[in-house]
Amino acid sequence: MKKITRRDFINGTLMAAGASALPFGCTNETVLATLDPLYYPPALTGLRGSHLGSNTHAHSKAWTKKQDWGLTTDTKEMYDLIVVGGGISGLSAAFFYQQIHGRDKKVLILDNHDDFGGHAKRNEHTINGNTLISYGGSQTLVEPQHGGEIVFNLFNDIGIDLERFKTAYDVDFFKRNNLGAVTYFNKETFGEDKVVKHPYCNYPNYVEGLLGGKLSNEEAAQQAPLSKKGKEQLLRVLNGGLHEIKIPKEELKKYIKSNSYFDYLKNTLGVDDPEVLRMARHSALDWGDTGTDLMSIEAAKNCGALGFAPVAVYDENNPYIHHFPDGNAGVARALVKKMIPEIGKGNNAEELVLSKFNYSNLDKSSNTVRIRLNSTVVNVRHGGDPKSSSEVIVNYINDNKSYQVKGKGVVMACYNMMIPHIVSDLPKKQDAALRLQAKSPLQYTTVGLKNWKAMKEMEIGLAMSPGNMHQAVLMDFPVSMGGYKYTKTPDDPCVIQMISCPYGETVGAPKLEQFREARFKMLGLQFKDYEEEIRNHLSSMLPKQLFDFDRDVESISVNRWAHGYANGGPGDSTKIGRQPFGRITIANSDSAARADAQVAIKMAWRAVKELG
Repeated sequence: MKKITRRDFINGTLMAAGASALPFGCTNETVLATLDPLYYPPALTGLRGSHLGSNTHAHSKAWTKKQDWGLTTDTKEMYDLIVVGGGISGLSAAFFYQQIHGRDKKVLILDNHDDFGGHAKRNEHTINGNTLISYGGSQTLVEPQHGGEIVFNLFNDIGIDLERFKTAYDVDFFKRNNLGAVTYFNKETFGEDKVVKHPYCNYPNYVEGLLGGKLSNEEAAQQAPLSKKGKEQLLRVLNGGLHEIKIPKEELKKYIKSNSYFDYLKNTLGVDDPEVLRMARHSALDWGDTGTDLMSIEAAKNCGALGFAPVAVYDENNPYIHHFPDGNAGVARALVKKMIPEIGKGNNAEELVLSKFNYSNLDKSSNTVRIRLNSTVVNVRHGGDPKSSSEVIVNYINDNKSYQVKGKGVVMACYNMMIPHIVSDLPKKQDAALRLQAKSPLQYTTVGLKNWKAMKEMEIGLAMSPGNMHQAVLMDFPVSMGGYKYTKTPDDPCVIQMISCPYGETVGAPKLEQFREARFKMLGLQFKDYEEEIRNHLSSMLPKQLFDFDRDVESISVNRWAHGYANGGPGDSTKIGRQPFGRITIANSDSAARADAQVAIKMAWRAVKELG
């Protein structure tokens, strides 16, 4: 009989099997207690992120306008605050509320996922009996020295020491192992499988310490598997720049802001080779809202798209090193630990890195802060006139059953575009503004490898892959802290990241159309489809004598975020959408139209202060 590995539990089968043995009518607290120690979402592999089932009820509410959820059980619970959404913004809102109003105030956090943290997703891979930690979404604290008093105070309160990252991040790792930025061209798109030691863009520059391209522009263009015309055009782009735009200097700033990057490529540089344009389109990944086909020249320049010289990503006071082994899940876990001390061992964020949280403690009736997972909120309404009501009624679905709780106030820290479908009787102007918000799809896939000898042989620290689903493959950030040790030698196991920013098939189509098309395609794939894609990508990129997929890949977590990066809406719609409504206020990074952990924290502070 084939030995069952962790990769076989691709859709949370282990967790579901435990739940199926429970008696009918169990509470969430009973479920969590019964599943312990099996209920530990970070260790689940397969389809993660917005995992199967997490959006089922939300989609029913938004798409089919479902209203009848069956008999609703009134839990008789009353809270000082109910938070809808357990990501960094929702957790911060709960923390700030108690900080302002008292630690005795009762708070309930409801989240539709099987884990807290939202996009700050912790991935664990067990290889040869050892646990390797990675992240499946929110990656790093970006420019934390610019965080301001609100963020600094929160970091101090939950035990995050920004100075610690200066020694935790091994900035010499890539140089020591001669790992640089390359581009992998696949046979299906470019005619042959080939690795060229040049990234052709600025994207790898955000990985602190990563070696750059090892070829000149001339050599890189010549080695690219393109036609003679394509190579000539590629070199023209690589050697191009704003100096190619022949307009008066005083008009240049306005021109690059209002003109298309793709028009610059086609009209100014004369590029029409489809492979070169494909390289250009996929050269920014998650720096922008979409592919570069929808960027201005200014935006393409600022993110270092194909043809614009590498630029410093952040200032010297904010190197891109503020990264926990589990990304910003380290922030989420520190927040949870502060509010629910019994969840795990550790006195600060670093000491929590290796702490295995006991999820049965999340929703205990003795907690002043309770986190109720797998609970999709479907209706939020005031108990009376929003201008004078003293309570808000919240209905949610857990295990396909409808429940009702009440709170003196509610912070909506969820996907802002869902709020009009959930909150009853919103002012029409605010309702319309929230419906204009948008988020681009995003996918972070983590792959547990038994060794990285093949990556070392090919000198790959990060591989741009413009022909593949995952446009970037990279060694995880080299961080060791809290007793956790990053991989040391190529013979040791490691986790690699594979990043996908899916775009629509029609180049130049409006971004909302591209988002919908890419989202539909992404969610329509099964785990076996992703596994096959990853198999082909890695097997074709890496030398066969050193890499065998079935032998060397231990586990895969595909973290799909159908609604990933916040994009906001046109004009003042974002600000209009986040206005308070009676005893309901709105948080999340969506309410600032910026996908950033610090912004999520600041929006939580604003939302809590607006409740009074």
